[in-house]
Amino acid sequence: MQVFVEVARNGSFSATAEKLDMSRAMVTRYVAELEQWLGARLLQRTTRSVTLTDAGENCLRRSQQMLALMENVEEETCSHDNALRGQLRITCSMSFAYAQMAAAIVDFLKQHPQLKIDLNASEGALNLIESRIDLAIRISAEPDPSLIGRVLAPCHSVLVASPAYLALHGVPATPADLATHRCLSYANFGKSVWKLQRGAESCEVRVASHFSANEATTLLWAALAGGGVALQPTYHANMHLREGRLQQVLPDWKLPSMAIYALYPSRKHLSPAVRALLDFLVERFAKALFD
Repeated sequence: MQVFVEVARNGSFSATAEKLDMSRAMVTRYVAELEQWLGARLLQRTTRSVTLTDAGENCLRRSQQMLALMENVEEETCSHDNALRGQLRITCSMSFAYAQMAAAIVDFLKQHPQLKIDLNASEGALNLIESRIDLAIRISAEPDPSLIGRVLAPCHSVLVASPAYLALHGVPATPADLATHRCLSYANFGKSVWKLQRGAESCEVRVASHFSANEATTLLWAALAGGGVALQPTYHANMHLREGRLQQVLPDWKLPSMAIYALYPSRKHLSPAVRALLDFLVERFAKALFD
């Protein structure tokens, strides 16, 4: 069932074999054995794609439920020594995975060596139930109301550019000056309009975006390479600002703040491992990592 669920998720026997460190022939054999046991064809196979049949859709839903139940049984059976076991599946943005979550997960696993964690670093919105995600770390002003959310930390942003870029093009003195600069923007939001505030004064600046990308790490490296002015979360930019590789632009002006949320489908049946990870992240990110 685990192999079948992965094939359904990936839409590929080869990708499943690589992910599970198995041969493609073994993946095919497991799916065939499941089909033989159920007496139904679960997958439609062509040279280009693998899709679910109606029976496959039903089997996928039940298989996911049974695999989740198996993990719960394993955790409860092995809980006599109070050690956390099993596997957690987490998702977060690529920039947050790079800047914060990778190190946080390593430190958490040092405390709980029997656990396994699978991190899906993705900019796309995943269906937590269908993808069997235990915890999603999302940066948002308004998180999905259908999910349970716990605030981990505020998320502040700054405008930054490399010293080399500013030496060549000048340092913006007012928000209006940004209109004459090369700006690096997000493809998904705020691509052409940046909102800034200083005390009671606020303004919106329409910027000329010469380079846009769908995630923050790419724009950070573009700014470090002298590509222009970028809007960056402080958790990403602070290290480079401290070490002088980037310089803050318009430091008196503030950008809209958001929050870093831990999101999960339901409070019911929240595993001890998820609760432990939540508490760990709240404590870790309560420190001055984002100021």
